[in-house]
Amino acid sequence: MSRHDRIDSTTAKTAPTPPAPEASPPPASGADATKAKTGGKKKVFLAIALAAVLGGGYAGYEWWTTGRFMIDTDDAYVHADLSIVSSRVQGYVSEIPVEPNQHVKKGDVLVRIDDGDYRIALDQAEAKLPTLDRTLDRIDAQIAAAETTVTQARAQLDAAEASLRNATSAAKRAKGLAERNITSQATLDAANEALDTALANKAAAQAAIAGAQAQVEVLKAQRDETESGRAALQLDVDQAKRDLDLTVLRAPFDGIVANVATEEGELVSPGARLAAVVPDEGLYVEANFKETQLEGIVPGETAHITIDAFDGHEIEGKVVSIAPATGSIFSLLPADNATGNFTKIVQRVPVRIELPAGTEGLRAGLSVIVEIDRRTAPKADGRLADASE
Repeated sequence: MSRHDRIDSTTAKTAPTPPAPEASPPPASGADATKAKTGGKKKVFLAIALAAVLGGGYAGYEWWTTGRFMIDTDDAYVHADLSIVSSRVQGYVSEIPVEPNQHVKKGDVLVRIDDGDYRIALDQAEAKLPTLDRTLDRIDAQIAAAETTVTQARAQLDAAEASLRNATSAAKRAKGLAERNITSQATLDAANEALDTALANKAAAQAAIAGAQAQVEVLKAQRDETESGRAALQLDVDQAKRDLDLTVLRAPFDGIVANVATEEGELVSPGARLAAVVPDEGLYVEANFKETQLEGIVPGETAHITIDAFDGHEIEGKVVSIAPATGSIFSLLPADNATGNFTKIVQRVPVRIELPAGTEGLRAGLSVIVEIDRRTAPKADGRLADASE
């Protein structure tokens, strides 16, 4: 036996025996597996049931304490009493010094219309006034002269009356002397002629007074007529000035210019819509509530307003008024339910809600959600209604 053969046999005798594989546990029976699965499902169902009970309880609590007093609608929008800027005169647009969506102050110029024709009309009307003023001055002078003539005629009348008195006395004396044959018949005839002349002079003086007074009245009538013409001409001047002023369209209040619907050089007519101005303040919400919800809505109640554009931001408003008719009544073509088949549709009534002062960032036309709290309805004595009522 060689040395290598002895080493191999020794190695074979001393080599360790490999461990036997561990035995795996026996598989569970079918009944035990089903039982474990059923227990897990029960825990899930119990958790779901508990969450449902808690959620329902919380929802019920919220409804009992708050929800049953709320009247809500999502048919609500922000409104503004915007001003439509329209032309009242005809002409070509010469300048538009504002840009769309620009903020303006009250009195700022929005549109200018070419005023050449209106300036000429004003100059023509004003040019006629001095002529009528001079005519009035002339008539005033004529009236003064006629009144002087009346005074002169009155003086002549006084002289004629004095002469008449002397002639009357002389005629009486001559008649008495003639009856006693103290004077001649010629003297009596001369006295009577003098008396007749005095009577004629008095009548002439009276006629002169009447004529002078009539002339004064004629001149006064002419002055009144001229004055009326001047007043009419002054109205023409005022109208020309007004038309000239209307060629410049200004902002009626502080706000933002929108919907500019004209261009420079465009011919506009009276009534043409040129732009709109949305006010900075005075925005309000108009919420359209169903007719079945109106019973609990009264002015003075608090309204919770959620603004869609502000990621659900909520503000508080106040109910101001309720429209006297449904929205369909004011539509351009109201539905006529008296013809054809009839389908009853719940009508909606606009409710105006005032926004708190200082509310910023709102735009007319934004969608909002409104909830009116019936608990805040004012009583007759001014107090708020009790929540239990």
